[in-house]
Amino acid sequence: MDNPSLFDPSDSEVPQTTKKKAKKAAAEAAPAASKGKGASGARDISVAEFFEKNRHMLGFDSPSKAILMAVKEAVDNSLDACEEASILPTIRVELEQIGDSFFKVCIEDNGPGIPDTQIGKIFGKLLYGSKFHKLSQSRGQQGIGISAAGMYGKLTTGKPVRVISKTRRGRPVEAILSIDSLRNKPEIHSSQEIEWPERKHGTRVEIEMEATYKKGVRSVDMYLKQTAIANPHLTLILVDPSGEEFVYDRNTKEKPAKTIDIKPHPHGVEMGRLITMLKETSCRSISGFLQEEFCRVGPTLAKRIIKEAGNGLTEKSYPTRTAREQAGHLHRAINSTKISSPPTDCIAPIGDDLLLKGLKKELTADFYVTASRPAAVYRGNPFQIEVGIAYGKPGGVGLELTDTGRIQKKTKAEKAVEDLVANADEPARILRFANRVPLLYQQSGCAITKSITQTNWRTYGLNQPRGSLPVAPMAIMVHIASVWVPFTSESKEAIASYDEIITEVKRCLQDAGRKLGIYIRKGKRLKREFDKREYIEKYIPHIGIALQEILDLDDTERDDTVETLEDVLHRSRKF
Repeated sequence: MDNPSLFDPSDSEVPQTTKKKAKKAAAEAAPAASKGKGASGARDISVAEFFEKNRHMLGFDSPSKAILMAVKEAVDNSLDACEEASILPTIRVELEQIGDSFFKVCIEDNGPGIPDTQIGKIFGKLLYGSKFHKLSQSRGQQGIGISAAGMYGKLTTGKPVRVISKTRRGRPVEAILSIDSLRNKPEIHSSQEIEWPERKHGTRVEIEMEATYKKGVRSVDMYLKQTAIANPHLTLILVDPSGEEFVYDRNTKEKPAKTIDIKPHPHGVEMGRLITMLKETSCRSISGFLQEEFCRVGPTLAKRIIKEAGNGLTEKSYPTRTAREQAGHLHRAINSTKISSPPTDCIAPIGDDLLLKGLKKELTADFYVTASRPAAVYRGNPFQIEVGIAYGKPGGVGLELTDTGRIQKKTKAEKAVEDLVANADEPARILRFANRVPLLYQQSGCAITKSITQTNWRTYGLNQPRGSLPVAPMAIMVHIASVWVPFTSESKEAIASYDEIITEVKRCLQDAGRKLGIYIRKGKRLKREFDKREYIEKYIPHIGIALQEILDLDDTERDDTVETLEDVLHRSRKF
């Protein structure tokens, strides 16, 4: 290499033709595989393509879980649609086995129906929905669920989704469609009007997929059973693969209260979000911004916050011209100012009465208790916690008071408790709900489970190993109603551990625990009394014989004395 310039096409002494040939040769010598690896080979990734490759993030990571997720997403959508239209929901779920490992999942509702122009986007496009930007309670949030179920069906069977829908004034429409994952767009294979005399209005979805049907704690059956608890106004019908029909009848005609879209609450709004809101607002003053963009802020409170912020801010300061340092002072002033709790008309909790009815309808136990907390805030989002406890003594002999006030034994058959209530030597069962939807997976990573294990259940008379669930024959139901539930993943299986949420859940559990503790302590007193009475009753005949010998009584007088002693014992009861 005496003359390096010969090997350097950029050398100024090399003729231009030589430079062009060298560049061409270098380009041809580059491996074909490397051409797409640089920045020039980058391209947009469709969200549908991403989730198709990462379907486990949506909960479709196993055949047994896939069938549950498909049913869950369809039922959630049906419930939302019915409640928005003020219709008492009736939902039918049919599972039909069409092969060794393939099932047809059919969900039919009596909802308001879907216009034919929207069917393709709802069932064939990910991240399409009307609930993402709303601050009001709903089961769906991201616009992913039902279209992801259709995508999984196409991926495992290659078959499209069949949708039949009828609005109140429209004709029934049948659409056969699938999702184009490369473009995240629906592919409508056919769309036509059909006859559907069974429904005046409603929607039916049919998806064929690779799946496994199993019974147990994390099954379609258990999901529907828990859904019936949290939605007592719902009638659910399940037809399992064997053709057997199960009906969960509604026990109330009271519909959930309609929710109203609200503005975010000032407490919990992060600094970055506040700066974005200041930049994008159409308000012409800081005072107007605080009153228009947040709830629970009036003129007087806005004036107090601005005065607390200082740093040159006035009520007439222009929001879009607010400097970052001023925004920081405003943020600190908001968090240090006492502001009323957010309005609760944006959320629809189950309510103590209906929660109690739901527990009694689906769970057999000796004692039921419910508790609820006032609305609280995390990250500016209102939420409310409700707790229900069903406590029993499965497989054992319990005690109860009869109409006559005497203690009576209960047989084991009478004490049988449903499978949702734990046995006496097992940890308590946890029933987790978010916006009336059961959460069956990722229990250990959920804020609800963490809150239960951090609660001191020994205070209420229960056994509890350190850092574990209480060991007792009971089921603990916790429901969070929020305008935006902070799920840990897109599959919506566990709730993130925000300090505000954990604190509220623990306080609500303590409220219910105090009532449970009163019942348990009373039961223990009754048990001790029963044991004493049983012991005394055992020796009363011997006392009668002894008195007969001491007082020289005949047999009739002895029997009268024994009967008198028994009557005195029964009348001496304090409970």
